[in-house]
Amino acid sequence: MVITDKIKEALAVLPNKPGVYLMRDISGRVIYVGKAKNLNHRVHSYFRESGRHSVKVEALTSHVEDIETIITDSEIEALILECNLIKKYRPRYNIMLKDDKTYPYLKITLQEEFPRMFITRRIIKDEGKYYGPYPDVGALRSTMKLLRSLFPIRNCRIMNPDRPCLQYHIKRCLAPCAGKVTAEEYAGLVSSICLVLDGKTQELRRNLKQSMQRAAEEYEFELAARYRDQLQAVERLEESQKAVLEGGDMDIVGYAADDFNVCLQIFFVRGGKLIGRRDFMMPADGEDEEDVIAAFIKQYYNTEDIFFPNEILVSRLPGEDELTLLQQWLSVKADRKVSVSEPRRGDKAKLMQLACENASKLIQEKERKGKMQKLTEEEAAEELQRIVGCKTPLARMDCFDISHNQGSETVSSMVVFRYGSPSKKDYRHFKLQSTEGKPDDFKSMQETVYRRYKDFEDLPDLIVIDGGKGQLHAALQVIRGMGLETQVISLAEKNEEIFLEGQSESIWLERESPALHVIQHIRDEAHRFAISYHRKRLRKKNLVSVLDNIEGIGPARRKALWKTFATLEAMKAASEEELAAVEGMNRPAARKVYEFFHGDIVKKNEMIGK
Repeated sequence: MVITDKIKEALAVLPNKPGVYLMRDISGRVIYVGKAKNLNHRVHSYFRESGRHSVKVEALTSHVEDIETIITDSEIEALILECNLIKKYRPRYNIMLKDDKTYPYLKITLQEEFPRMFITRRIIKDEGKYYGPYPDVGALRSTMKLLRSLFPIRNCRIMNPDRPCLQYHIKRCLAPCAGKVTAEEYAGLVSSICLVLDGKTQELRRNLKQSMQRAAEEYEFELAARYRDQLQAVERLEESQKAVLEGGDMDIVGYAADDFNVCLQIFFVRGGKLIGRRDFMMPADGEDEEDVIAAFIKQYYNTEDIFFPNEILVSRLPGEDELTLLQQWLSVKADRKVSVSEPRRGDKAKLMQLACENASKLIQEKERKGKMQKLTEEEAAEELQRIVGCKTPLARMDCFDISHNQGSETVSSMVVFRYGSPSKKDYRHFKLQSTEGKPDDFKSMQETVYRRYKDFEDLPDLIVIDGGKGQLHAALQVIRGMGLETQVISLAEKNEEIFLEGQSESIWLERESPALHVIQHIRDEAHRFAISYHRKRLRKKNLVSVLDNIEGIGPARRKALWKTFATLEAMKAASEEELAAVEGMNRPAARKVYEFFHGDIVKKNEMIGK
C-alpha cells in the first residue's frame, strides 16, 4: 500500500474525538463517508499494513488522495451527519441501496381545503401525505377504487363552483365544489381513508359506529345509512385481511446473498396485518450481513415521509455499540421509542424466515433471467457475425439514426451493444449543425460518423446504419475516407433488409432469426434514443418560448421549472403549491404560472399581448 504525502499529513492531525470522515479521490470527488467514535483510531486502521483488509478496503484506499474530517460532540451526532452526507454525495464505496423499481405512492393532498387522492411517483416537500411505495400498481389502483367507493372524495384537480360534475351524479363524489357537503363531514371522509391506509381499521370501525349512532339520534337517517354502509364495507375489509402478528406496527427486514448479489426484503406489518413488501438489490462487495443491515437502516429510514414502526426486526443485529446508536437515532427521528431486534422464535421468527426466503428467491430469479438473456444475446451476436461475414466477434456494435422536424432541431444518436446487449453508458447523441434548417439525411449521417470516429477512439467491430443503400453509401464515404476498415452495414426498416458494402443484393433473414432480432433491437434503440433527444429539444424550445410570456419568470426560474418539470404537461398539471416549491420560485411567481396555464383563453391572450 502506497501512502502519499498528502494522506500522511491528514493522518498526522486526526483528532481523538467522535466525528465523520470523508475520503476523496484525485478529482476531489467523495468516494467514501464513515463515522467514528475516535477519528484518529478509525481512519488510521485503513492504512495499517496488517494484510487483513478486505478487497473492497484495498480498492478504496488505492483511490484515496485526501481525507477530510468533521468533529461532532457525540456519536449520535456523527451518525446523523454520516447519514446526511451519504445521502448527499452517494459515495462509490459506501453500501448503497438500489430499489429494483420506481414504485408508485398514493398521495392525499392534505394541504388543500378539500383534499383529493391520486397516484404519483414523485415526492415533493409539501403538506400532503404519501402512502407507499406499492410494488403492485394494479393492486394500488384497486385499493384506490375501493377507497373512493367507500369514501367518495373528489378526484378533480380544479373544482368548478358553478355546478357539480358527473362524479357527483353517479355518487362517486359528494360535490364539495357546490357546497353539497360540509367541511367537517368531508374531513371525516379523508380521516377515514388515512385510517384504512394506516392499517387502523379497528379505530375506523369504532368511529363509524359512533357517527352512525349519533346521526340516528339526530334523525339524520340518510347520513346514518351512509355510515352504516361504510361500516359494513370496513368490516368486510377486515375479514379479508389476515392478521399475522399480535399487536402493533413493525418492519421485518430479511437478508439473502450469494457471490454476486445482496437482496433485502422488507415486510410491512401494520396493526398486526401484513400489508405489503419491498425489495432492494445491490452488488455483493464482501460486506458482513450486519454491516449491510446497519447501512440499510441508516439509508432507508433517512428518506422523506418514511413511516417509523415501533419495532424493526432484522435477520442479524449490528454490533452492540452500533445497535445502541441506531436505536437512539431512530427514536429521535420518530419522536418516540423505536427498537431494533432479532427474532429467535415464534411468529416473528417465522415471518423473518419468510422474508429471507423471498429475498433468496429474488436473487435466484435475477440470476436465472440474466443467464438466459445473456446466452440468447451472445448467440444472436454470433449468428449476425456469421451472416455479415465479420472476421472478429461482435464485442461492440455502434448504430446510428437521424431525427428532425423538416430540418428543424436536427439530431442524431449512437447506441452501443456489447455482445448483443445494450451498453447505455456508451450511448451518445449529437446536435447537428451542417443540415440545420435544410433536411438532408445523407449529409447528417456523414457529420455524425465523422464526429464519432475522427479521434479513432473505442472502435467497434460492426457499424450499423439505420436506412437503405443511400444512407450506407453516404456513411461509407466518410468512414473509408478516414481510413477505417471496420465493417459497415445498414438495415432498411420497410422490408427489414440488410445491405452490405459492395453487394447489390440485400440479405433477408427469417423472422424467427436471433440475428434479425438483435439487429432490429439495436436499430429500434437508436431510433428511440434519437427521437427522445429530438423531442426533448423541441419541448425545451417550446417551454422556454411559452414561459417567456409570463411576467416575473426570468432565465433562472425558467431553468429551474424546466429542471423540475420535464414536460409542459407536467407543469400544467402541477398545483400552485408544487410550483412554489421549485427552487427560486415564490408564491406570486407560482400564481402567475398557474394562472397562465389554467386561466381562460381571453385572459391568457391578454397576458401574451394578443
